[in-house]
Amino acid sequence: MKTQIYTDGSCRNSIGGYAFIIIKPNYELSWSDKAINTTNNRMELTAVIEALRCLQPHEPCDVYSDSQWVIHCAQKLWKRNKNLDLWKEYDSVSKDHMIQFIWVKGHSGNVYNERCDKMAFAEVNV
Repeated sequence: MKTQIYTDGSCRNSIGGYAFIIIKPNYELSWSDKAINTTNNRMELTAVIEALRCLQPHEPCDVYSDSQWVIHCAQKLWKRNKNLDLWKEYDSVSKDHMIQFIWVKGHSGNVYNERCDKMAFAEVNV
């Protein structure tokens, strides 16, 4: 089984939260954190970056995200116009991984996406 990563980001009044869940056979890691002076897109991308930092080099993974912006920009289907500092970090942490992105419709009942959403939102409302 390939490593599965679920990610989400949240932001309100420039206070943001991000969360990820990494699922491997016999292993699950959940993490969330917050940031100030940020945006929702920055939190969505930060969740992916921080999750990838937890993987072993060359570890293949499926990244599930409800952010089409993250998915399309990561795959270089859309131009990266903003948050170029984070895209530089993403390129650095992702270069040694075989990543397949999978879009998940937000708030549609996917258990792990819903958990990430709640975790990221909780960081914003602490």
